[in-house]
Amino acid sequence: MSFIQRKVLDIIQVLKLAKKTSKDDYLTHLRLVLLAIGIVGGIAFVIKLIAEFLAFTGQESSNQMGT
Repeated sequence: MSFIQRKVLDIIQVLKLAKKTSKDDYLTHLRLVLLAIGIVGGIAFVIKLIAEFLAFTGQESSNQMGT
């Protein structure tokens, strides 16, 4: 039996053993994933906002020194 045939049979066995999750479990996991995405996006937004603010204030001070 070739490597690919064994892998396909393993995948079929796993799919036979797997059970479908309930709608409640699915919605709970979906909420957790969306919450995590929102938190990571919020943190990234705050970091970007701070970086833009620091870059903006850095340009102001360097422009004043040059004139």
